[in-house]
Amino acid sequence: MSAVLFTEHPAGNGKKIIQATLNSEKSLNALTLEMIRLLAPKLPEWQADPSVAAVILDGAGEKAFCAGGDIVNLYKGMVGETAVAQGEAGFCETFFIEEYQLDHAIHCFSKPLIVWGSGIVMGGGLGLMAGANYRVVTETSRIAMPEVSIGLYPDVGGTWFLNRMPGRVGLFLGLTASALNAADCRYVGLGDRFIQSDKRALMLEQLQAVAWGDQLESLHHGVNSVLRDLEQQSLNALPSLQPESQVLKHFDQINGLMDHYDLADIVNALLTLETDDCWLQRAQGAVKNGSPAAMALIFAQIKRGKHLSLKEVFQAELDLSVNCSTAGEFAEGVRALLIDKDGSPNWRFKSLAEVDANWIEALFVSPWPQQHPLADL
Repeated sequence: MSAVLFTEHPAGNGKKIIQATLNSEKSLNALTLEMIRLLAPKLPEWQADPSVAAVILDGAGEKAFCAGGDIVNLYKGMVGETAVAQGEAGFCETFFIEEYQLDHAIHCFSKPLIVWGSGIVMGGGLGLMAGANYRVVTETSRIAMPEVSIGLYPDVGGTWFLNRMPGRVGLFLGLTASALNAADCRYVGLGDRFIQSDKRALMLEQLQAVAWGDQLESLHHGVNSVLRDLEQQSLNALPSLQPESQVLKHFDQINGLMDHYDLADIVNALLTLETDDCWLQRAQGAVKNGSPAAMALIFAQIKRGKHLSLKEVFQAELDLSVNCSTAGEFAEGVRALLIDKDGSPNWRFKSLAEVDANWIEALFVSPWPQQHPLADL
């Protein structure tokens, strides 16, 4: 069975709708190198094919669009158990290069690309979703960047989209791994339309029925009209279905907590906050148990990346990710969570005060002082 299912649906005026489905329901459609290599060459094909009116990217089953990258195989790559074809770079380096090339291509894809972001969307799944021009969220959407819990940082373009969120929300989400619902996603700019999760088939039917034109504007007009109507139906049928935005509810408090120059003061403000609010308590738990090195890395990532272009973001993140794959902290976080599942990572630095600034700085030094693998983005 193919890791990605490609289906062509006939549509109006001789056009077609392409549906690409991540096909690993058991793993919650975790993004593998095989999936990346199946998807990447299709984007330029769809872009050039005048018969393709729109593309839908979704995941098998109802539980998840994509629960993240294939970090089990990344772990094996970090400890030398996973190899790629002879003559290629190491597995982690290869995975990150090709993943970021795909993510960047999605950002730059000009035809309508609809990501059905229902269920769990985390890490690498958010990398696929964030750059799409139509990001659908549903009442089951649960979206997060939980990397602080595994000794990493929010990659796959996180430097770009976290810095473009209102106020200091991006930094808060990076440090706390807080989960977002559909209303949160629309507020912070990660979701464009709210549609009931049981309307996926109806969306496809209505897209097929559009009298498609040939111009790019006509294609977008058709998609937007369908999604707008489905959103209105969803809100009219069940006005209370869309959950309250926790980010909007706590916006002023989030900004206050993040309003410190030093990371140590931010973390102290989070951990000493007295609250009965479950959402904030979960944020506190992630900070309390997360990697101090990852927190320092995330703080530096957000600060340094504020004014980078999209291309520069993916180049900088590739440097970071490849360096993190050899630094040990990421491997230890994955080991504790998914390999041995003991829930007790032995972090390199036991507290923020112990984090070596030079160790963090070294992670930002590019392994490619000459020709960068993403130079041609």
